[in-house]
Amino acid sequence: MTSQSEKPGQGRAVLLLIAGIPLTMMLAASWLWYFVVEGDLNLVGAIGTANNGTLISPPRELQQVEFSDDAGRPFRWDDLEPRWTLVVASAGPTCDAACERRIWFTRQIHIALGREFNRVRRVFIADHASAGVSMVTTVPKPEGWPADFESGTVLEYLSAGHAGMAALNTTPEVFEELFSEFAPQQGAEQGGGWYLVDPAGWIMMHFQDDLGYKAIIADLKFLLKNSGG
Repeated sequence: MTSQSEKPGQGRAVLLLIAGIPLTMMLAASWLWYFVVEGDLNLVGAIGTANNGTLISPPRELQQVEFSDDAGRPFRWDDLEPRWTLVVASAGPTCDAACERRIWFTRQIHIALGREFNRVRRVFIADHASAGVSMVTTVPKPEGWPADFESGTVLEYLSAGHAGMAALNTTPEVFEELFSEFAPQQGAEQGGGWYLVDPAGWIMMHFQDDLGYKAIIADLKFLLKNSGG
């Protein structure tokens, strides 16, 4: 029974208002992301993450980059399922001891995410064909070194002890643009650290090699908790 006090069209107006809420949220999200990409808004800093890594501002896009996969075939970032991604970048024809530690370190962090494990993946990106990047064998073997791997390429190393970690490569010029923090530092053969990429394919954070395990986990768990991706 319709109340006598209900104005004509009031019910329709309520329905239109309810229907408009999702559209308003979508427009607001698009507007917000535009300012994040343009570097006008530090979203992660604004919502209060511990921010132990260094934010990339503006973030760098991977969607348009021309990669090659481990078999040398053309590959695009959107061929991957959208997930948060831990990227280990490697410059040059070899993956040295520091590079190997980043691979191992990101694996330990990935495992430590527990029930959030499936929302994250790891990718190795080189500026040389990944099939030709060799591993530097160290003595004694570092923690996490596969027991059945003595020496060989990065692909063989990942297959032996890091199943599921994809390997991609691009040109040295593109690599330098994407991973400028990885440029050689004074007194070192190459720069360091590794990166976090969001589910939309934007490089958004760089982690230095000297950061502790707990500091990085705090950043990642915060982002996973407060994001829908």
